[in-house]
Amino acid sequence: MSGFPLYQRHDQAFGSQYANVEQGAAAQPRVLVGAPGTIVEHNRGNAVYYYRQFMDAEGKRQQLSLGGPKGDAEADERVAAVAAQIEQAKDLISRIRELAKLGFQIADNKTYATMAVLYNHGLFQAGAVLVGSHAYAVLLNSLGIKAIAYETEDIDIARARQLALQNLPSGGLLDILRETGIDFVPVPPFNRGDPPTSFKQAGKTRFHVDLLVPSKGDTFPTVAVPELGAHASGMPYLAYLLGQSHMGTLISRHGAVPVRVPDPARFAIHKILVSRLRTNMLIKSQKDVQQACVLLAMLGEHRSGDIELACSDLPKSARTLVRRALPEVQRTLEAHEGALAEFEEGLGV
Repeated sequence: MSGFPLYQRHDQAFGSQYANVEQGAAAQPRVLVGAPGTIVEHNRGNAVYYYRQFMDAEGKRQQLSLGGPKGDAEADERVAAVAAQIEQAKDLISRIRELAKLGFQIADNKTYATMAVLYNHGLFQAGAVLVGSHAYAVLLNSLGIKAIAYETEDIDIARARQLALQNLPSGGLLDILRETGIDFVPVPPFNRGDPPTSFKQAGKTRFHVDLLVPSKGDTFPTVAVPELGAHASGMPYLAYLLGQSHMGTLISRHGAVPVRVPDPARFAIHKILVSRLRTNMLIKSQKDVQQACVLLAMLGEHRSGDIELACSDLPKSARTLVRRALPEVQRTLEAHEGALAEFEEGLGV
């Protein structure tokens, strides 16, 4: 077969650098939202109070009160802890800058802030999963490969079952998202009277967060997510994608945050499946297949057995849809015979 390789592998040393960033991100007690910034002091009457001064997700200077007065043991201890977080975050950012030069996928600052508040409230730890193109970027980094990235202003968060969460704000998911400093508002649903399942930044922007849950069959219902005080869009075959997941790390120029992402083989196969459901969205369908084939190529050549295992768990009703995409997958995987062979064998072709 001819064709061009779909990816390049990072040097092993660079993969080790990324692994060190992952370890540093996981060691953070909480993730700072926005750039790390610095500690500043302000006089209030005869006392001195502490603030964290930083640039937010939109590049605006902010000050967050850390309390006081200076000399109070509890306040000084709190400030010392935040100062340690700032230094830890700055160390991570210095290493992330190097990874960016080497072709690792770097998230934008608004996406990072959104992931940070979700992580700080325990969503990923409780089982929520980042899906979509941002998850693809995390998977590329964790697999140690370079490939074409796709810019997106969509953030897709999914959950398979009710999340065990504590101490959430009274406004639920919307209040959590607003902790980013971004003015999120509910997106009016297509059908008037239905509850919203998506939140966007107010104004002329396309930046938004979609909440997703599995649906039964091929329906797209609106489903209540009571633990988040929100509703979600039901998606066919999403349960398959969420059946296997693990913690990864999203990196940006503001820091690094642990996130939960799907198993890469399931992600790839689900992308192919979704491409057949997007019957009126040709460009997105092509992007889905391209992303899927990049992951299939890497897994087939360096993690033998992963594709076959993921195929074995694919629901029978989904196999027909996946097989419809086979001609496009065959063309895209032209330079990766082994990966294509494992995929075809997994589907029983």
